Amino acid sequence: MGKKNKQFVEKITAMEDDFAQWYTDVVKQAELVDYGQVRGTMIIKPYGYAIWENIKDELDRMFKETGHTNVAFPLFIPESLLQKEKDHVEGFAPEVAWVTHGGDEELTERIAVRPTSEVLFCDYYSNNIHSYRDLPKLYNQWSNVVRWEKTTRPFLRSSEFHWQEGHTAHATDEEATEETNRMLGIYAKLVEEYLAIPVLKGKKTDKEKFAGAEFTLTIEALMHDGKALQSATSHHFGSGFAEAFDITYLDENGESQFVHQTSWGLSTRIMGALIMVHGDNRGLVVPPKVAPTQAMIVPIAQHKEGVLDKAYALRDKLAKVARVDIDGSDKMPGWKFNEYEMKGIPVRVEMGPKDIEKEQVVLVRRDTGEKEFVALADVEERLAALLDEVQANLYNRALEHREEMTHTAKNMDEFKTEIEKGGFVKAMWCGDVACEEKIKEETTATSRCIPFEPESVSDTCVCCGKQAKELVYWAKAY
Repeated sequence: MGKKNKQFVEKITAMEDDFAQWYTDVVKQAELVDYGQVRGTMIIKPYGYAIWENIKDELDRMFKETGHTNVAFPLFIPESLLQKEKDHVEGFAPEVAWVTHGGDEELTERIAVRPTSEVLFCDYYSNNIHSYRDLPKLYNQWSNVVRWEKTTRPFLRSSEFHWQEGHTAHATDEEATEETNRMLGIYAKLVEEYLAIPVLKGKKTDKEKFAGAEFTLTIEALMHDGKALQSATSHHFGSGFAEAFDITYLDENGESQFVHQTSWGLSTRIMGALIMVHGDNRGLVVPPKVAPTQAMIVPIAQHKEGVLDKAYALRDKLAKVARVDIDGSDKMPGWKFNEYEMKGIPVRVEMGPKDIEKEQVVLVRRDTGEKEFVALADVEERLAALLDEVQANLYNRALEHREEMTHTAKNMDEFKTEIEKGGFVKAMWCGDVACEEKIKEETTATSRCIPFEPESVSDTCVCCGKQAKELVYWAKAY
């Protein structure tokens, strides 16, 4: 059995040897996805979808608590409609998948397969907003979208992915700004409190903002390999889309005004963040708050009389405080241990004849591997507390990693040295896009965000040496 266990673990490449292959191994071996028949598509398997569903459910609850309503818009967008907002369509043009035939007939107009739904919502709003009484419109859509990516990787960058996209319309710029900030706060709360991933909150530079937006806000997370991942974004559109689509309303004085809009989204890409922030060389590590199974009971010597009965009774008892399952299959305990470590289940609960005799169980943490013996009478209370401890430890561990991997640079020589260490580099910027492009050209690092809280590490731009305008967090990114 020891040999089989060793082989099972060896299916995962060590992250220190090849991080990209480690990621692919974990995605496959933890049974999160399988590859679709079309390049860049993925089949999200039951376990992977269960994690996404927990994330989705929490986020949906937060949306509804802030007054948002779910809707469903079409998958197809006529080319003429997509062309109505010039900056927007130029930003997406290289990634659009087109339908040119319906059955055997060639279409008179190409139809885009939804890369995002701004123009559909705008067209709807232009026909359904007439008065200030119709505002605000606070809509969200859970859907899949298609973007024809050149290089693909499950969750991180796929040709088709699942997400939510919020699209709201407001009477004033101030209301739209408030909405843009509020939604970023919701994303940060979800990712930090539920996925146990610390994030940087800030504003994108004009070069990196969403095509057609006045400004874009972002949360940025740091992966285990030192690369950043844009985890969710919230966009303020101002009245640009409203002017292109003639979305107007009559205000209280009977005067025609353009609406002010926002858009915001989080996708299955966040699953990639969960894998790369918390995973280790034994596989996936899932934070308890989004784990489909928070505790897995593994009976020991289950063939002996009474063991399985006691284990099922324990499951019913623990189900009052956690999402609990039991593996009563005839597979060996060692195989089960490896299986559930691979899948990242937060706590393993072991119970065998000796434990039954002593009226105790063994709790094993996935994050640290620590074991503890707990009296059967206390196991409900202890499991609930232990799940909280695992959740907190995962966040704190990720935060410590980010802090260790955050550096400072005052000139390009320092920048080039620090960026090669991986992680974020804090450096001043003059605001000139030419410097931003030069940094990317020479280092492959991009601006990740301008933090909300002003910081300063120097008076001059890290690139050109001229007067600095603001501090930017830079990183190599997915």
